Amino acid sequence: MNPVVHFELPYLNAGRARKFYESAFGWKTDHLGEFGGNYILVTTAESDVRPGFPAGAINGGLFPVKPEWPAQYPSIVIGVNDIDEAILRISQSGGEVLGEPMEIPNFGIYVSFLDTEGNRSSIIQAIGA
Repeated sequence: MNPVVHFELPYLNAGRARKFYESAFGWKTDHLGEFGGNYILVTTAESDVRPGFPAGAINGGLFPVKPEWPAQYPSIVIGVNDIDEAILRISQSGGEVLGEPMEIPNFGIYVSFLDTEGNRSSIIQAIGA
């Protein structure tokens, strides 16, 4: 299989986007400047697999569109240890939590959010975390 090893989210304001992900999730960001196309590298885990590859890989899923749910676009899901604490950090960092956390049987507690740039992503607290 060819694993997913990278994600990308658009931004309108580089400083605001960096601040949100650094403060809400502790991610490291590195703005490459004009020479690098104003791209921002994001590190969410330390490299530990093979040189040149990110730490681990991510799986994904497909979900049916539900007209009553907001912002159903491609997104990422971020694992957290404490969903209530993560919700608080998201809100304090300028994000907007979309609805109430819901249980996904056999997986954990899940809720989506909008970042400061309007991108929808989600967080999940795994069972037993």
